[in-house]
Amino acid sequence: MSKLLSMIALATSALATNAYAATSKYGLPDPESPIAREIYSLHTLILWICVVIFVLVFGMMFISIFKHRKSVGHKAAHFHENTTVEVIWTVIPFVILMGMAYPATKTIIDMKDTSNPDLTIKATGYQWKWGYDYLKGEGSLAGVSDGITVYASLATPMDQIYENAPKSENYLLEVDNELVVPINKKIRILTTAADVIHAWWVPAFGVKQDAIPGFIRDTWFLVEKPGVYRGQCAELCGKEHGFMPIVVRAVDEAEFKDWAAKNKSAAAPADAPMQVAAAGGTSAPAAAAGPVDGKKTYDGLCAACHGAGIAGAPKVGDKGAWATRIAQGEGTLVDHAIKGIRTMPAKGGNPALSDAEVKAAVDHMVELSK
Repeated sequence: MSKLLSMIALATSALATNAYAATSKYGLPDPESPIAREIYSLHTLILWICVVIFVLVFGMMFISIFKHRKSVGHKAAHFHENTTVEVIWTVIPFVILMGMAYPATKTIIDMKDTSNPDLTIKATGYQWKWGYDYLKGEGSLAGVSDGITVYASLATPMDQIYENAPKSENYLLEVDNELVVPINKKIRILTTAADVIHAWWVPAFGVKQDAIPGFIRDTWFLVEKPGVYRGQCAELCGKEHGFMPIVVRAVDEAEFKDWAAKNKSAAAPADAPMQVAAAGGTSAPAAAAGPVDGKKTYDGLCAACHGAGIAGAPKVGDKGAWATRIAQGEGTLVDHAIKGIRTMPAKGGNPALSDAEVKAAVDHMVELSK
């Protein structure tokens, strides 16, 4: 009996160890934050408890069946309730559950403790992209990134999505603007949504929080190593649900401050081109420093709606849907794209785009739809 149990335990141990090796596709992702490590450890502990219970219960059952089979002449015993046995099989599961409840409760409490963050960021889910507002820094991050807004849209080209080009290494997990955070700082994420329920999920951080219209929910993480970490929206939020990835770039504090300073300086003169235009009596945007790639802007932002013809957006290439719009004139189309019209927000929901980029994207769509 003991030999059989040892063999079963050894085989189960080998399978479990192999299945949950850090590099295995069957295990959880490598934990890259304190909370993720707690979740990983809890998961492994509960798994081993289940393995031991499985080995003991099914081992005893199979041994009992084998040793007491009729073919060896065993006679079935006739007995009824046994108070001692019933107490034992009630008390033991209770003790096991209490032993599992303590570490599970501790992990859940730690997951929900968003107090004293070093940086607070609001993540807003849209159909289908993420918007990040850097709200408030504390301590050495006070005022560093406050007021910065970043919109992250899918950067995978539509040619790859529609099988017209080879898929890239990070297919459907790449964005035009990453969420940049400093390492070794507690980052609090406030989640909400502008339309339907989304969910902000980065497996390596052990973070998954629903983003619900009209509600603010929060979660947190702390990254200890610089790097790029990828996730996705984890709610079925509509047709393009699979096209709103999350990419977080963790950098050291000095690099984060440089990034924040550049983004603030880039946003500061945003009104300057309009002031010059007003003084000169023309509404044309300021000249861009070099050619603007309209296809790149279209693929990264506009294609989410115009590529499929959803959310009221005319599908690119549909000549009938575009004929009346093209007839309005290029100036009107560009003005609508910059200022927004009906369900389309200004600049497609990405105010960081320059007027020249918006115009180039409109020109690209018009050219494909003539």
